[in-house]
Amino acid sequence: MAKRSEVLEAGALERAVQAAASAAASAGAEVAELRSRDDLRAAADLFVSVWGARPDGAPISRDLMRALAHTGNYVTGARRGSELVGASVGFIANGGPEYKLHSHITGLTPDAQVKGIGFALKLHQRAWAIARSLPVISWTFDPLTRRNAYFNLTKLGAEASGFLVNFYGQMDDRLNGGDETDRCEVTWDLTSERSEAASVRSLREPELEPLLAAGAVKVLEDRGDGRPRTRAVRGEVRLCWIPADIVALRSTEPDVARSWRLALRDTLGASIDEGFVASAMTRSGWYVLEHVR
Repeated sequence: MAKRSEVLEAGALERAVQAAASAAASAGAEVAELRSRDDLRAAADLFVSVWGARPDGAPISRDLMRALAHTGNYVTGARRGSELVGASVGFIANGGPEYKLHSHITGLTPDAQVKGIGFALKLHQRAWAIARSLPVISWTFDPLTRRNAYFNLTKLGAEASGFLVNFYGQMDDRLNGGDETDRCEVTWDLTSERSEAASVRSLREPELEPLLAAGAVKVLEDRGDGRPRTRAVRGEVRLCWIPADIVALRSTEPDVARSWRLALRDTLGASIDEGFVASAMTRSGWYVLEHVR
């Protein structure tokens, strides 16, 4: 059995706790672990609402969250006043040579998504993991969801290091819209320079023009009519563009949404399979892929 890291860098926990507290204060939120049955029921209801799922198809049940919390895993909520506006659930997993925290699900009410509460939740999760000598947090996300990609890679300093085709099978909730469930697997090295900088909001955001001037190659872009154009997958730095709102596109033009899904497999997915990681995303929707092995 792999052994958990003994001790992370001295001072890492103190900095992480301070960064998490600052993020929560800036968001005007209280972030804390959930234990009571009422709190866990509220979190389960929040996930149903956010995903637009049927109650009998809840993304995660209250009972499972109670079991996870009871056995020392991560079950946390964010409140503004008395209202639960966000929740996150994760579990300790075997991450190869060391244990890690796998963040299974995180959701926010619509009015909380642009107020820094998601950032506060993730920094709380980071501090929680560091306190338990867990050096990495992993999770998955739909690589066509631009907002999540930008948040994960550019705001948090994580990297997309895996590409999983149709990972969950077809899902019929409002967010997935019956589409296949390709996922990027995220690796968040909690004490790397990037994550340290991100935790105090000083991580530099990439800009498209300097990347192009330095030789980055566009391998996926809009051909001018809303549909994807792919180019040969080459170059040491590769750029993949994705639409601004894939959820809306699935609803209005599902065939176009599927064409982006397939094009992203052939470019982002193929690049990650070759040993690239998606290390950032520009504000205008370009994944930045760099070769690391």
